[in-house]
Amino acid sequence: MGRDKALLDLGGVTLIARTLNLIMSIADQCTIVGEAKRLDSSAAEGAAKMNWMHVIADDFPGAGPLGGIAAALRAARSEWNLIVACDLPYLTREWLEFLVAWGLRSDADVVLPMNERGAEPLCGMYRKRAETAIREALARGTRKVTDGLAEVHTEFIELAEWKPFDSDGLLFKNMNSPADYEEAKARFNASAKR
Repeated sequence: MGRDKALLDLGGVTLIARTLNLIMSIADQCTIVGEAKRLDSSAAEGAAKMNWMHVIADDFPGAGPLGGIAAALRAARSEWNLIVACDLPYLTREWLEFLVAWGLRSDADVVLPMNERGAEPLCGMYRKRAETAIREALARGTRKVTDGLAEVHTEFIELAEWKPFDSDGLLFKNMNSPADYEEAKARFNASAKR
């Protein structure tokens, strides 16, 4: 992308603030892995006033999302934890409520949606006890999230189960390039005009 994706603006709201607002609508607390300076000041102030959010350092800087997941699980105070990336602008409250409910019923350590390209590990439910296996994978040099979950009991939510939450086919579309960002801006601008 060439710049911090968390601070990209969609419809007047940064991606990190959009994600915080979505999570705030369904969760009691939130941990952000990274630097506090990445936060949009209004989103950070609102969440901090409610003593709802805290920011922690990444235990494995440079190790990518798998390191962030390990750090989040270290800081977790709950058995089950919803973990999402901030560059998924099309996530919905309804989908996340469904995912959380599925996870809370599961005996697995991780619950992930599965699509044609494979698992979606950056929008899933993770038990705190998965932290040990993830940290061991990181210590072995593993960086790909799905490889890091190889030793973790993972349950997959198949496409037929989550597709009703994704009528536009965008639910897990993240923003990795300027073209993805331009597409998302156009979609958000069009929906704002409706």
